[in-house]
Amino acid sequence: MLDTLRDITIEPGHLSLPEEPQADYERVRRIIAFISERWRDQPSLEAIADHVGLSTTHVHHLFRRWAGLSPKAFLQAITLDNAKALLAASASVLETAYEVGLSGPARLHDLFVTHEAMTPGDYKAGGASLTMRYGFHPSPFGEAILVATDRGLAGLGFVDDGDRQAALNDMTRRWPKALYVEDEAATAPLARRIFDPAQWQAEQPLRVVLIGTDFEVRVWQTLLRIPRNRATTYSDIARHIGKPAACRAVGAAVGKNPVSFVVPCHRVLGRSGALTGYHWGLTRKQAILGWEAGRSLSAEVS
Repeated sequence: MLDTLRDITIEPGHLSLPEEPQADYERVRRIIAFISERWRDQPSLEAIADHVGLSTTHVHHLFRRWAGLSPKAFLQAITLDNAKALLAASASVLETAYEVGLSGPARLHDLFVTHEAMTPGDYKAGGASLTMRYGFHPSPFGEAILVATDRGLAGLGFVDDGDRQAALNDMTRRWPKALYVEDEAATAPLARRIFDPAQWQAEQPLRVVLIGTDFEVRVWQTLLRIPRNRATTYSDIARHIGKPAACRAVGAAVGKNPVSFVVPCHRVLGRSGALTGYHWGLTRKQAILGWEAGRSLSAEVS
């Protein structure tokens, strides 16, 4: 992906979390939806701006502020050809992660994540013994809902069309017998830690608790080994966990990932490079991949 973006300059300050990331994302979402529908035509900045009713200058600066990428670079980042190249460059990404010692619980993740799994009994009991604290917070990808236990982050999802209840229901149905307590003060530090790259620091690891079946947890642990600006396929994950015929089951487990963005299910693509399904919508998946491309490029330039 980065090879197609080397002509872009990263201006200081453009990669910090926007002051109004939620408002930015609503505008960006409309732009991404248009680009996604028309990428084969390689729409011009003028065409994009005309479609969303903004000036070309506004569109350009909005994207720069939000992702550190111009709309043209973002268009390059989400094309099928570029996705194929990303997959080709990442053919052995999971094996490499093992080789360099990233298979343990202290996985060197973009966010410096440490993770543990709840016992199968906790999952089968529907979380009956757990207290889940939740809160709603702005993010670069729209309003997010975070759910945490005393042991760490357990859930992260997104609010669509302002429907907070639907986002909360999505989380509560996963662990229906848990006690849910709204507590934004408890989840706010996690939101800052997750969505502000300046706080991605090894000395402050992000603790994540994985609550699912044994098979699902194995899939989610594998997702944590996919580095930023890399991708893998459902079939590669199936082979990696020793279940080469379980591609459909892997796809289902990826779709049930309760900790979106942090456990990077957005980095799983179809064998052809197509983005395929995403629980929180393909437009958001494209947004996350483009946002990550901007940060990868910034790190390379600096």
